[in-house]
Amino acid sequence: MRLAVIGVGLIGGSFALALREAGKVSHVVGAGRSRANLELARERRIIDAIAPDAAAAAREADMVLVAAPVAQFPQLFAAIAPSIAQHTVLTDAGSTKRDVIAAARNALGAKIAQFVPAHPVAGAEESGAAAASATLFRERRVVLTPLPDNAPPTLQRVEDAWRACGARITRLAAEEHDAVLAAVSHLPHVLAYALVHDIAGRANAEQLFAYAAGGFRDFTRIASSHPEMWRDICLANRDRLAAELARYQGRLGDIERLLAAGDGGALERLFAEARAARNRWLKSSS
Repeated sequence: MRLAVIGVGLIGGSFALALREAGKVSHVVGAGRSRANLELARERRIIDAIAPDAAAAAREADMVLVAAPVAQFPQLFAAIAPSIAQHTVLTDAGSTKRDVIAAARNALGAKIAQFVPAHPVAGAEESGAAAASATLFRERRVVLTPLPDNAPPTLQRVEDAWRACGARITRLAAEEHDAVLAAVSHLPHVLAYALVHDIAGRANAEQLFAYAAGGFRDFTRIASSHPEMWRDICLANRDRLAAELARYQGRLGDIERLLAAGDGGALERLFAEARAARNRWLKSSS
């Protein structure tokens, strides 16, 4: 299979490496904004060739993965649409799906049936080709949000590619995907960014960071994620994210009232219920 990766970062690079390790690709061409990143990807044998642009990368490819920040998708879909051959299947790695699907429908026209939207829920705070790993998707969830236009063989080709990477495949409607990920992915990232930004802006920030230990490090790890990518995700899913922020603010208000009342019993029950829920989740996901 000839694979084109548009956006050879953590996700795109890991997809190429995993398929190469599984023996599923014979040639990988990459495209992106950073020449230095693409050169590194070629040095690491993530890709075999560097294309001058997205359209050139997609030309003659059997499969195209778009793994750029989601705000770039309208422009990228428009650029590659003329290059997509009849046999080519197109997929993506965007963390939001409603906006991505709308952009694809607008740009691809009759070729929309060749596009199978996907979201690998397997990121990390690192970015770029240097962070790519062939093992990133092993036993991790990849969500497909198939279109009514997708023929079964097209959908199967995309499923097979992600399974070859070691991923577990699930399916959701795009609306449901964006609602679920707003709660368990997009909201936590915003909270981590907000906390670090608040601490960094205080007059005694140096002292506060000096005393920050494991709890602060664990909670804020994802604040090291790619700012542009998360800006685009938050804006693309802003209606769902705003609803989650309002819900969370309400829960923080509940805790504030318990503290003001000195209600230790209720506070402990809340903490115990949260711990039990997290432990059940960890046990079920192991």
